[in-house]
Amino acid sequence: MTMTGTGPHAPGSTVPEPSMGERMRERLRSGFGLIGPRHGRHALSVEQFDSLALPVGDDGVVIGVDAESRPAVLGINRPTPYDVVLIGGLWTAQVLALRAAATGARVAVETGRAQSWMQLVHAMGGGQNGLAVYDVGRVPPQGASAAGPVLVVRDCGMRPPRGRVVAGPWQSVLTLLPYLSPVAPRLIRQARLVGVQRVSPDEAAELGRTMALPRADVESLPSLADGVTLWSADRDRQYVMTQPTDAEIGLLGTPRRMD
Repeated sequence: MTMTGTGPHAPGSTVPEPSMGERMRERLRSGFGLIGPRHGRHALSVEQFDSLALPVGDDGVVIGVDAESRPAVLGINRPTPYDVVLIGGLWTAQVLALRAAATGARVAVETGRAQSWMQLVHAMGGGQNGLAVYDVGRVPPQGASAAGPVLVVRDCGMRPPRGRVVAGPWQSVLTLLPYLSPVAPRLIRQARLVGVQRVSPDEAAELGRTMALPRADVESLPSLADGVTLWSADRDRQYVMTQPTDAEIGLLGTPRRMD
């Protein structure tokens, strides 16, 4: 069967001129006739794809190195409340406070042993440059913001009272416990991150039940070296060795669990 040409493009018919709008759309699609630069394609082979990684979680305070000697970073400046519990020594808490201040955070220390923090205050300019010390229960509102994040360090002994200043947007709270105490399970349940340094076998067993730690971690806690912390968040766990700089050693001494 033969079709006769009766459409707009049939032989003998007149093709209408494109409108101004159609001509402009065509010129935009064709780049106004200009030939742009030519680059080689950016592509990965299947074998190379596994090596592609994004630097997720690398913004924050370097708290040490992991088992493979890679930097371990703690992001404490967050737009959401962030509670951290450290069952360990004052030395580690002070290193974290110094490094947080070095990243631009203001550090408010709530403590019953202010004399133990005075060397940090003096080293940082008498409390005018990012670190201030307050008596227990006397920490004023800090006015944390994205431009001025705050870390509150609660060094209030075995049974810290409920704090007046709590975690909030851009304000994280680090609670230091020298040993496991009756209030520890409550604080651990509330915390987003828990750090544990060397503890006794009985304390390790109790933490194993509270934190659902594997047997290998429970058995390793009583023998951890000074400066080593097991950090745990949900089901993620990582051993970190905090290595002090020369300036930190001059100010705080070498890593130690006991104070």
